[in-house]
Amino acid sequence: MHKRQNEKIIKEMNTLHEKVKGIFGYRRMTLNINRKLEKNFNHKRIYRLMKIAGIKSIIRKKKNRYKHSFSHHIAENVMNREFKADKPNEKWVTDVTELKYGESKKAYLSAIRDLYDGSIVSYVLGYSNNNKLVFKTIDLAIALLGTDRPLIHSDWGFQYTHQGFKRRIEKAKMTQSMSKVGRCIDNGPMESFWGTLKSEKYYLEKYETYKELSNAIDEYIHFYNYDRYQERLNGFSPMEYRAKAA
Repeated sequence: MHKRQNEKIIKEMNTLHEKVKGIFGYRRMTLNINRKLEKNFNHKRIYRLMKIAGIKSIIRKKKNRYKHSFSHHIAENVMNREFKADKPNEKWVTDVTELKYGESKKAYLSAIRDLYDGSIVSYVLGYSNNNKLVFKTIDLAIALLGTDRPLIHSDWGFQYTHQGFKRRIEKAKMTQSMSKVGRCIDNGPMESFWGTLKSEKYYLEKYETYKELSNAIDEYIHFYNYDRYQERLNGFSPMEYRAKAA
């Protein structure tokens, strides 16, 4: 009885597989077979019978965006949303954001922010979101360090998991931290800066050329660091507050 039933199921599955041109996986196949035969077969049974019959979906499984490989490095979330820093160069956050100019041409801004005063330690604007952009940003920031050894936090972007980034961190004797996948809040201060830059500068103007966009970014970040007074910094700008700590 069970054998005859399995044969009937497989026959129906083959018919359905051909009808839908192979797009059903075992879950959708289960739904359709149950409706066709007015049964309530378990999806595990349908999966097993599909394997026996050699029936499989032609739709590729989604690739794991964060698949580990020997050439990439994933760090723990050492920051753990503890965004308060007691001194300059204790905790840094970093990220890349996309900007547009001209007829939907794209540029990418990479930056590192110090959590002590919120200042932008280094930034690089480029045509491509690649390793070179991020590596240059960290190289500029490290060049400003004396004996300080910051914790630097990022997301799982391919640049930050690259061994080239890891080597730079290790050579500077810094500690690397990474957000959990899909948790933007884990890098909240950097997301907050992007929002501020875009609302106070980027969205207010149109940029026909890359040069115009670049000049606007330079102008705003200088203003942000030196002339944007903040209540949380006791009415000082980030660089004024930083100078008092020194």
